[in-house]
Amino acid sequence: QVQLVESGGGLVQAGDSLRLSCAASDRTFIVRNMAWFRQAPGKERQFVAVFSWNSRSTSYADSVKGRFTISRDDAKNTGYLQMNSLKPEDTALYYCAATRAGYTATSYYKENDYDSWGQGTQVTVSS
Repeated sequence: QVQLVESGGGLVQAGDSLRLSCAASDRTFIVRNMAWFRQAPGKERQFVAVFSWNSRSTSYADSVKGRFTISRDDAKNTGYLQMNSLKPEDTALYYCAATRAGYTATSYYKENDYDSWGQGTQVTVSS
């Protein structure tokens, strides 16, 4: 496992932007898929976006497609989630997750695809 620490959450108004960061503790980050999940109060944790370490491809949940952008800077062992045009329904605790090192399976949207999780950062969007 790798330790992950999220930052960048906060309270914003609808239509605003935020950028979340996810700092990994070691260089194995560069051979792990990195994803973002979120959990709203009273709801299950859901997939938001993923960035593949080997194909360099990305995938998004339909609810955030066109508004959110996932990226990573492997030189800094850090991943990001740029969130634009935020809506009140984006309010949630956002988690960074990473697969085991060298993961090449095609599944990427399930929680058990990931073996490392951060503690989460709160994003609150007011209307």
